Amino acid sequence: MEYSEAKVKDFFVDFLKGYTDERNELKYRIQISQLPAKATRSVIVDYGDLEEFDTDLATSLVKDPDLYLKSFDDAAIESLKIENPVYAEKVSKELHVRLRELPDRISLRAVTKDQLNTLILVAGMVTRTSELRPLAVNAAFRCSNHHLTYVEQSGVSSTLKRPIKCETEGCGETRNFELDEKRTEFIDFQVIKIQEMPEELPPGQLPQSFDVSMTSDLVNTARPGDRIVLTGIVKAESESISGVSRKLFSTRIEANFAEQIGKRPEEQEISREEEGAIKAIAALPGAYDRLVTSVAPAIFGHELHKEAALLLMVGSPQKNLPDGSTLRGDVNILLVGDPGTAKSELLKYVARVAPRGLYTSGRGSTAAGLTAAVVKEKNGMMMLEAGATVLADLGVAAIDEFDKMRDEDRSALHEVMEQQTASVAKGGIIATLNARTSILAAANPVDGKYDPYKNILDNVNLPIPLLTRFDLIFILRDEADPAQDETVARHILDMRAKSSFPTAPPVDFELLKKYIIYAKKLDPEFTDEASTRLSSYYIKLRREASPEQISVTPRWLEAMIRLSIARARLLLHPRVTEDDALHSINLVERMLHTVAIDQATKKVDVGVLYNRPVSEKGLREAALDTFKKLSGETKQPVEDKAFYEEMEKTGSFSRDQIEKVFQDMWKSGVIFEVRAHFFKKA
Repeated sequence: MEYSEAKVKDFFVDFLKGYTDERNELKYRIQISQLPAKATRSVIVDYGDLEEFDTDLATSLVKDPDLYLKSFDDAAIESLKIENPVYAEKVSKELHVRLRELPDRISLRAVTKDQLNTLILVAGMVTRTSELRPLAVNAAFRCSNHHLTYVEQSGVSSTLKRPIKCETEGCGETRNFELDEKRTEFIDFQVIKIQEMPEELPPGQLPQSFDVSMTSDLVNTARPGDRIVLTGIVKAESESISGVSRKLFSTRIEANFAEQIGKRPEEQEISREEEGAIKAIAALPGAYDRLVTSVAPAIFGHELHKEAALLLMVGSPQKNLPDGSTLRGDVNILLVGDPGTAKSELLKYVARVAPRGLYTSGRGSTAAGLTAAVVKEKNGMMMLEAGATVLADLGVAAIDEFDKMRDEDRSALHEVMEQQTASVAKGGIIATLNARTSILAAANPVDGKYDPYKNILDNVNLPIPLLTRFDLIFILRDEADPAQDETVARHILDMRAKSSFPTAPPVDFELLKKYIIYAKKLDPEFTDEASTRLSSYYIKLRREASPEQISVTPRWLEAMIRLSIARARLLLHPRVTEDDALHSINLVERMLHTVAIDQATKKVDVGVLYNRPVSEKGLREAALDTFKKLSGETKQPVEDKAFYEEMEKTGSFSRDQIEKVFQDMWKSGVIFEVRAHFFKKA
């Protein structure tokens, strides 16, 4: 049905003034009357209300939004003039009607030529945001005779439309025009890039993305990593090279309305029935074991690692202190193991079930890809682009092949894992983005298979500062055990034959996702019993360390606190009990007796994680004494070959031990190379 422009405007005025909701209130008239008090420039209209008022006009608006939205804006200004003429005059050129909750949300992948110049509703993840710039919408030009001519500017292209001739009567100027910035009307303008959600991406496909133009009060409403639902008009833009237009166009979305979805995983809606099912599970005897068994049912065994992964997904709440500093609540876990021990499968499962989970492989990840980067667009705008840990903010980042990353790329994670931010300073942009994410990483041993007769730092190619930032480190070994092997083989064959799990998990996948979201809402209170238990264990570990040993640090205590709170959350307890503390202590104990065993003495020594076990202290002291002796009082450079021969004369150390301590001294900066094979003490 065709409507005249005047009739369309009148209809919209009637709608804004007269629409009543289920409580019989004038919904939009009240909203318009509150605009001055809130100092806002948008009237947010639910599409369902418009459709209820007049279905034909609502449908026409979706098909031709450029025409109808302008009439809607004019109707809003006219309605505001009745309520507050002064404010209406002030915002007359920036007041907009914004539509939300269109009936059909389409995926970004489904946006084709059929949607051009129509109003659509899409959801996506913000991966880039540009700097904010003023955009000319009504440019004022002054001719050589000082007459003003205004030219309306359409679109967001970099080309400024100039007047053909001066509009002042009697002035025939057609060439010499100069832009008058003071009288030109500008609006705020920003470009963001949205991309398909990771969980919605079809396997083997590149994620679809679109540039979105944000104007007026929509600017700065989204940051990299945010997930938004967006109402906008699909536009086609001609691409040009050296000023010559091509027949290939690019697609852009002009935003009409945008709001964040899933701002926090715990803010996602859970129905009353789902809440009842969650509470029923938590009330069952052995609820904790049921939940652990439900994690990655395709993987046989690995109960310890499944328990750790479950606690990582739940985590503990971040605490903000009065001085602005924060106490980290997210748990970081590293899995080091032999090939074929289902590390990658566990990581992918966690990325699927965790709220805002994201999986990436370290082999193809750079520092910018993990944290953030500044890129320059072809139009000259600087864009801030989010990496994996920023996109997984308030979720889990699962990083596979952690040992295959370059050192300079891996070092970018130091800030993320402790401060939970990603800082970038480039091209004049200095920004700090939130990266409040748990890191679940998996690494392979250096020699392909874990050597139980070597310490962990000899088995895995990771720097010490990064290794100590993990709350839990587990070793997964592939050991031959006939009974175990038979059970695993039967499990795999049954799963293949049935195309399902041999034994159904106690809690199915979808309910477990909801359970984790629900548990993350809780903030259990720490009891005196739990505090005493953790404090006693921490002091015991400190006391047991000999004077020459490196002892546990407060980081270990903080890790146990986080794990205790996560278990209490998982069981929906209002308080952290002594039992929760004991479970966290058990996880740390299991880690200590695998990762922190000095293979020379077969005793627990935390110094192993810092490459300073007590067993090697005598070797290092002997190495320093030998180097000092060979260097002499004149501090001459020492040849590595001479050092090896001198150390071997003592008969106390093997050649491998001597070479290892020499390399450690070099890497840690104790000695440095002055020329090939000759070294000096720093």
